[in-house]
Amino acid sequence: MKISTALLVLAAGASMAGTAGAADIVGNPKAAPNKIEQCIGCHGIPEYKGTFPEVYRVPKIGGQSAKYIEAALHAYKKGDRNHPSMRGIAASLSDQDIADIAAYYSQQSPSK
Repeated sequence: MKISTALLVLAAGASMAGTAGAADIVGNPKAAPNKIEQCIGCHGIPEYKGTFPEVYRVPKIGGQSAKYIEAALHAYKKGDRNHPSMRGIAASLSDQDIADIAAYYSQQSPSK
């Protein structure tokens, strides 16, 4: 009984530590320019239409909310949003990369 209680306390502490670490990540838009090369290839072209996995209009992400961009990239990374190219790109990003990219694009004008 004492061992299982100790394990529960350790598990709860580890869980809270992981949550606190994620909450401590602050996006730095100045760190993003060397991280967005993959983004501008599609999202930086006016009226660009992608053809994989189907023909679609690539959305502009400049001016979007940082929280929205972060949530979208994390969803692609986990596979909750379905787009093979975006999943591959998001999977290569760290949580700090995602926060930096989101901070960068949230400060751009909606036309970029």
